[in-house]
Amino acid sequence: MTLTLKLPPELEQYLIQEANQHGLSVEALALQLLSNSILLKHKQTEAVALLQSWIA
Repeated sequence: MTLTLKLPPELEQYLIQEANQHGLSVEALALQLLSNSILLKHKQTEAVALLQSWIA
């Protein structure tokens, strides 16, 4: 899937700097950040469900 984003200049600059520091392309870094965010959200949802099952 191809996704085109219009980023604010500050965010674009941040992505470029971070990508350079990690030796990645901007696209690879953006994909990594997005994946990490989705995985974190999924883990948080699972943790909440587990805690709710313990309460019940």
